[in-house]
Amino acid sequence: MIGLIFGETHFPIQILKKIKKRHLKYLIIDLTKGKFKKDNHSFNVSIGQFGKIIKILKENKCKKVLFAGKVKKPNFSKLKLDLKGIYYIPRIIKSSKLGDAAILKEIIKILSYEKIRTVSSLTFNPELTLKKGIYSKIKPNEKDKEDIKKAITTLNRLGKYTFSQGAVVRNKKVIAIEGKKGTQKMLMQCKSKKFKNKGVLVKFPKKKQDLRVDLPTVGYKTLTQCKYAGLKGIVLKSNRNVFLERKKCINFANKNKMFIAAK
Repeated sequence: MIGLIFGETHFPIQILKKIKKRHLKYLIIDLTKGKFKKDNHSFNVSIGQFGKIIKILKENKCKKVLFAGKVKKPNFSKLKLDLKGIYYIPRIIKSSKLGDAAILKEIIKILSYEKIRTVSSLTFNPELTLKKGIYSKIKPNEKDKEDIKKAITTLNRLGKYTFSQGAVVRNKKVIAIEGKKGTQKMLMQCKSKKFKNKGVLVKFPKKKQDLRVDLPTVGYKTLTQCKYAGLKGIVLKSNRNVFLERKKCINFANKNKMFIAAK
């Protein structure tokens, strides 16, 4: 039995399809607003109800869990807490000041104390990650490579715990760095009337990030947003990414003379 701790985005749906196809036993800890309520194996739980979460996992003999999807930083003053939630929440609040990656790390630690192991979010879907290479007909030219290098250097210089998995560089100039509101908001700020098909989005894991959870995720929506922003391509860290709707994304990139690469 595997415990699936699911948040928002399309990634959890892909995982669930694969698990059902393999006829594996599972249960879902649904941290969304009931996105998985139609599934008979789903339990809609507040992130502050650690006692309930741990009880569900242990009663169903789940010794391992998998995290997938985006879990928004909660409003701690409005959280429904049970006894274990009251016990653990000060640690979660303290870690939240260091960023969302720190919150996930703390939750993993709490589960570990309860003898519940966290596995990689790609355990059942290794096909959803890009290996090193170019996946589009268009390849980065020398100017694109300079932008890519600048973006990677920028991300590497960020602090240990930040919200930033992404940076946009155009003409060797940093246009935007991903903030708390995510990639979509960042890309909306990057639209330029002056430039078209120029610049790159680089998405790499955060420093010291636990690679079992919260990997940079890109899909068709990201490609269309990059097109809207006037960017030419996307670069991901090889084997450390989640790439959804691969065929659709590659077709879109080829049609719009964009590139998709993993380094």
